[in-house]
Amino acid sequence: MNIKEKSIKELEVVCQDIRNEILRVVSKNGGHLSSTLGATELIVAMHKVFDSKKDPFIFDVSHQSYAHKLLTDRWEDFESLRTFDGLCGYTKPSESEHDYFVAGHSSTSISLGVGAAKAIAIKEEQDERIPVVMIGDGSMTAGMVYEALNELGDRKYPMIIILNDNEMSIAKPIGALSRMLSSAMASPFYQRFKKTTENFVDNFGEGAHYIAKRMEEGLKLITPGIMFEEMGIDYIGPIDGHNLEQLIDIFTTAKNLKRPVIIHCQTLKGKGYEIAEGKEEKWHGVGPFDLSDGSSSKKSSTKSATKIYTEALLALCEKNDKIVGATAAMPSGTGLSELLEKYPDRFWDVAIAEQHAVTSMSALAKEGFKPFCTIYSTFLQRGYDQVIHDTCLMDLPVVFALDRAGIVGEDGETHQGVFDISFLRAIPNMTLFAPRDEKSFHQAMAFAASYEHPCSLRYPRGSFTPTMLPESTKFVLGKSQLLVSHESDILLIGYGNGVGRAYETASHLDEDVSILDLRFVKPLDKDMLRSLAKKHSQWFVFSDSAKMGGVGSAILEFLAEEKILNVSLTSFEYEDSFITHGNTKLVEESLELLPEQLAKKVKP
Repeated sequence: MNIKEKSIKELEVVCQDIRNEILRVVSKNGGHLSSTLGATELIVAMHKVFDSKKDPFIFDVSHQSYAHKLLTDRWEDFESLRTFDGLCGYTKPSESEHDYFVAGHSSTSISLGVGAAKAIAIKEEQDERIPVVMIGDGSMTAGMVYEALNELGDRKYPMIIILNDNEMSIAKPIGALSRMLSSAMASPFYQRFKKTTENFVDNFGEGAHYIAKRMEEGLKLITPGIMFEEMGIDYIGPIDGHNLEQLIDIFTTAKNLKRPVIIHCQTLKGKGYEIAEGKEEKWHGVGPFDLSDGSSSKKSSTKSATKIYTEALLALCEKNDKIVGATAAMPSGTGLSELLEKYPDRFWDVAIAEQHAVTSMSALAKEGFKPFCTIYSTFLQRGYDQVIHDTCLMDLPVVFALDRAGIVGEDGETHQGVFDISFLRAIPNMTLFAPRDEKSFHQAMAFAASYEHPCSLRYPRGSFTPTMLPESTKFVLGKSQLLVSHESDILLIGYGNGVGRAYETASHLDEDVSILDLRFVKPLDKDMLRSLAKKHSQWFVFSDSAKMGGVGSAILEFLAEEKILNVSLTSFEYEDSFITHGNTKLVEESLELLPEQLAKKVKP
């Protein structure tokens, strides 16, 4: 859609059309809602002033980029948002030339912008191109942002940073005076006056420089931009992020400054859909819902693994006042909301700061507490150095509870929880285990609460595979549970949610087979595996994890070390590629991981 020649009135109609389409599709498919509705005018103004074909448009996280997709030749395809083989819910260069970079995790945008600005400078394209970054106030809580701002302020590369403040305003504006000054500082007159003044005082030595700087700072002290200005980055704001005319004027002014500029825009989450307007976390990411009243379209009677985790942790907290915990900006998603409410002095949301979450919990462990660091599998990747350096090196008893392990469906490549076993298994002092159902989850949590070393347990998004499994026994370090034993060459080995898949696969076979719940992938139950190697020569591994470095790899290492040559092992873990987005069952079918497909691989 070409909006370059449209008037403000026409652009306001475009904004409404975009919101209507986002609401229509997200209510049907699910997706991110409140943030993308709030960013609509910002994105329309970006496309009015800049050119996304040549100017790098960089969206932090990029869950707010739906309007950008609609404006860049994807209106007809928007119906397929987040569906298998459809449009991705995040920016994706392979999807469109208007998408500069893959994004799904937060706080990377300004670093990307600095890198792009460096490339533009080397190519001497500053007069033709400028990076345009949109970042939310939540993403500003991560340290990587300030690493990038520090260099940007020093190097002075031309760059536009649009700070979409829709939650916790960095500093409250001081009424009409602040808005007036912000507009004045963005005006061409002020910028020309500032440059002329700088040139003038150059002729009058240090005293004049000092007086001029103090006068300017005196003005800026009543705006919230002093921090950015001190870092060497021009600040404009706060401004109304829904005022198209003002946005376009200020974006144009900032573009012409040829310096790094941060434009602080205040927006309303859920703008245009009254039910979602405001700060309710539940409207950040939603499943399909009824547009008329906001009620969920999908009702599930099956208890989610996250809900089981919440219940188990609450029960442990009642018995042990040394249990504490943290999450990184996902209290609802990880099930910690109830803990934060009931035990506000023992549980914390540390914002988008996984590194800080891991290290601060390690200090609490050092002080004699029992921390549960509750993070999505995909987001623990962001705190990997801290897991090694601050937890495992000190051999501290931090529990890493990894939600969303395995395929997470519509969020796709950036969010699939497939790597945690591979990257945690290599760390000394780390213990890895996983429950298979509700009862075993409570038992796993009890083990974790009493274990005096670093450990990690993983569990899936949604519910465990709904299969009638034998009664779970108490978790004992490094011990598995043999669930079914038959005189067969075939042994199915399940880990975590893979146990249910192994059971379902067995139901499609024409013979009885043995089934093992591995429980611990580190340390392995070597005694059990030695015993089973004498009875079964064909082993098949079921786990929602990457094959490389995963559960199958751990067992193969054991077989090699023990020189057990009579066993052939096949792993049904994920191959060495990133997994696309879409309905989980459709994704698994494309990977040939449905039980009926696996049964044909076990017995062709």
